[in-house]
Amino acid sequence: MNLPRLDACPALVLNADFRPLSYFPLSLWNWQDTVKAMFLDRVNVLCHYDRSIRSPSFELQLPSVIALKEYVPQTRRPPFTRFNVFLRDHFRCQYCGKGLPIPELTFDHVLPRSRGGKTSWQNVVTACTTCNLRKANRLPCECNMPPLAEPDVPSTYALQEHGRSFPPNYLHESWRDFLYWDTELDP
Repeated sequence: MNLPRLDACPALVLNADFRPLSYFPLSLWNWQDTVKAMFLDRVNVLCHYDRSIRSPSFELQLPSVIALKEYVPQTRRPPFTRFNVFLRDHFRCQYCGKGLPIPELTFDHVLPRSRGGKTSWQNVVTACTTCNLRKANRLPCECNMPPLAEPDVPSTYALQEHGRSFPPNYLHESWRDFLYWDTELDP
């Protein structure tokens, strides 16, 4: 029997309301942290892997989905980071609309810094290098490049919803019921 390696058995971590703590990056704990939280009675186990760990006197099936027993409040305002700007803008250039991988994205100040623009949620948009160079230090109206959406401060909830659209490379089958509530159910 070919069992998965232990480090290939992370647990999906849900808040006490059964929503993932984070979609992007997906909230995962390694098997050691998961087992520790179980023994400290901080989580409820919802699903398991077909993999166990053993000691001379004990066997434990590894959890694949856990829910915290105490609700962890989510911050109302997400931190202003390059990644969160990309996530808010769905990893799309806000000038040409192309969706690109992260290494090919940059951000642009709608009101250029050289003209007093601030580096803030309300003035920064995702851009591809081509559009960023083309716009340069001009206003969108000066180069006929209005952003596809006005930059704004997203809520944590909005970023979580955007993150649901970009699944990670690896999804265990047991996680699907907890991540994608709007997917079509099998008959």
